[in-house]
Amino acid sequence: MLPKWFDKWNADNPTNIFGPAILIGVLGGAVFAAVMIIAWGNPAQTASLQTGPRGTGMSVPEFNVVRRAADPTIEDYYTEEPYIPEGGEDLAKDIYENVQVLGDLTEDNFNRVMNAMTQWVSPEAGCAYCHGDGDLETYGEDTLYTKVVSRRMIQMTQNINESWDGHVNANAQVGVNCYTCHRGQNVPSEVWFRITPVNASAEGWTANQNRATSLSQSTSLPSDALEKYLLEGETIAVHSLESREAGMPGVDGYASIQDTERTYSLMNYFSNSLGVNCVFCHNSRAFYEGAEVTPQWSTASLGILMVQELNTDYLVPLRDTYPEDRLGPIYADAPKAACKTCHKGYQQPMQGMNVIADWPELATTEAPVYE
Repeated sequence: MLPKWFDKWNADNPTNIFGPAILIGVLGGAVFAAVMIIAWGNPAQTASLQTGPRGTGMSVPEFNVVRRAADPTIEDYYTEEPYIPEGGEDLAKDIYENVQVLGDLTEDNFNRVMNAMTQWVSPEAGCAYCHGDGDLETYGEDTLYTKVVSRRMIQMTQNINESWDGHVNANAQVGVNCYTCHRGQNVPSEVWFRITPVNASAEGWTANQNRATSLSQSTSLPSDALEKYLLEGETIAVHSLESREAGMPGVDGYASIQDTERTYSLMNYFSNSLGVNCVFCHNSRAFYEGAEVTPQWSTASLGILMVQELNTDYLVPLRDTYPEDRLGPIYADAPKAACKTCHKGYQQPMQGMNVIADWPELATTEAPVYE
């Protein structure tokens, strides 16, 4: 109990104690935050990837928390070292019936690859996903479409590693295998089907755009960019140095406004597929100038050609092999691939992991070389 004179003096001389308390709290919090940043690192720290000549400002900044974030599918990746052949072993094609691919492997390595494919593509269904529930004697039959498709996918994987080295191994020897796309799923994520026109009651531009679709990356841009450029092989470049073009766009040899918007749609898809922005490939001073692009531009250009080949030579021809429930919901077309099918939002699939090191059988159409 304080004396009355003290209570009266306090009442006559009020003091604001909240201001100093708040100031001390803010300063203390700032000191604590500074100590934590020093101890644990700045969560907003960035790093830049140089994409052009030094001093030109051609770089792509990324937050370290994003750059270092691990692809969550990597931890489920299954791999196993090959069995080095001693020579003279029986080959798979001499042991098993109807071995049309991988027949030059030894029995141990053949079964090793089959087991890996099961882990990569059908970990729940197991061998039965391609071979059915019959006995081992029935494994040579082609009664299930999954087996026929898998055989063609093995050939596609070998072709990618053998013929498109400039794209898949541009930065380092990493290659691709079934897991690159499938990630433990029967059907890879980010495959695509034809969906245009998105407005059947309209013609022209409004039939293909101004609808938020997955293929337009939920924008109002045209939804047929993947179809036009990664399947039909139309010209992507639309830039002209002429301020005025004579004639009709889209008819007299130069691009229309919709062609330009379609190109933007494709570029937007690229950016989202790799988790990068425009200057990852282009010089913002002159987007059209091929002499001023980054090294990544040529890698991406090879990737476009590669995807076109995969779609036209491997994926689209399988249309009549698939059951109805595996075809597109609108045009009953075969599932097709694009950049995001492999990259899944990362600059390099599986963040640059070498997925072919233990699987030389999938790197060539010839007899594999074991080291």
